[in-house]
Amino acid sequence: MRAIVTILAIIVVIGIIAVATGYVDLHGKSGTLPTVSVKGGEAPAVSADVGSIDVGTKNTTVDVPKVETTKKTVAVPTVAVHKAN
Repeated sequence: MRAIVTILAIIVVIGIIAVATGYVDLHGKSGTLPTVSVKGGEAPAVSADVGSIDVGTKNTTVDVPKVETTKKTVAVPTVAVHKAN
């Protein structure tokens, strides 16, 4: 239950940040209340201008160090387990 509430809270915070920074720009037209007759009202119209993100890769040249190994004798710790008699 906590996980669901936490995820919903994170989504709400991300939405608030997106609108506050201008990444999502909502344009709206207010709706009208329905009349008492059989005829209904008008739903609000909303259009959203959102930014775009480009994700990709590019090739570049980097220096990669060459590693050489040598054999050397060193003392290492050991652990032995013996069954009780």
